[in-house]
Amino acid sequence: MTSIAIFVGTESGNAQMVAEALNDELSRLDHDVEIIEDFDDGCDVLDGHDTIIISCSTHGLGELPDNIIPLFEAMKEDTPDLSNVKYGIIALGDQTYSDTFCKAGKDMDTVFAACGAKRVGDRLEVDACTQPLPDEEAIEWVKEWLDLL
Repeated sequence: MTSIAIFVGTESGNAQMVAEALNDELSRLDHDVEIIEDFDDGCDVLDGHDTIIISCSTHGLGELPDNIIPLFEAMKEDTPDLSNVKYGIIALGDQTYSDTFCKAGKDMDTVFAACGAKRVGDRLEVDACTQPLPDEEAIEWVKEWLDLL
């Protein structure tokens, strides 16, 4: 099957919970899955991954989680050629903050696209106000996402 890296940007653990649920589901479907949470090496983490799911929460006033900032900044600065990469985005947010709802996920979507990566399917935007268990919605999304690969 497919080798899939799940990049996790998280502050409170919700994006991590989503990644672990996706790992279980994708592994059950015989995909090779790797969850990555450490991005201190910037763009080097992209090497060898051609199918990526980004599970990213938004915190504060629309900010990226601290752990994924090194990757985001390196991608903006270096603009690596990701034309061979397919990706999907799961953005977590809270519509109470309408101006910045899912902003971190949207920012990651933008930087991957700017580097030439091809987004597969629609971005999943999960609202903490209406979906307290984001992993359930993400599992339904990933089933459709796999069909589009």
